[in-house]
Amino acid sequence: NLDAPQSRVTHILKLMTSTATHPDILVNPTLEILKALANDVRFEIVSMLAQRECCVCDLEAMLGLGQSKVSYHLAALRDVALVSSEQRGKNVYYRLERGVLYRLGGDLLEELLRSRPDLNLTDQTKSIC
Repeated sequence: NLDAPQSRVTHILKLMTSTATHPDILVNPTLEILKALANDVRFEIVSMLAQRECCVCDLEAMLGLGQSKVSYHLAALRDVALVSSEQRGKNVYYRLERGVLYRLGGDLLEELLRSRPDLNLTDQTKSIC
């Protein structure tokens, strides 16, 4: 069951470490989250969910989009564990998983700087200009 945010993160991390058995699969969780956020509609959904949890019908009305489009974008956000959902009667409510966003900045810096441990951010001696 990949509905729980932690389960999705664990799933992505397992995919990342399974490159020995599946060398053609290279998953970078930080990059996947950034790709999900790079879409204007998904970014707007995240912005709305940062204010409060919403059901799909609320998001449809606020975005001016149909149910299938909203659900498509919510699925993309769920896939990277940015949102989680809870069934309440006939409606499904979505909430932002803030911890994923809180960790994103640090994870991004780690990814960028990991390949350059020798990089001195204040060293201008190697500048081409």
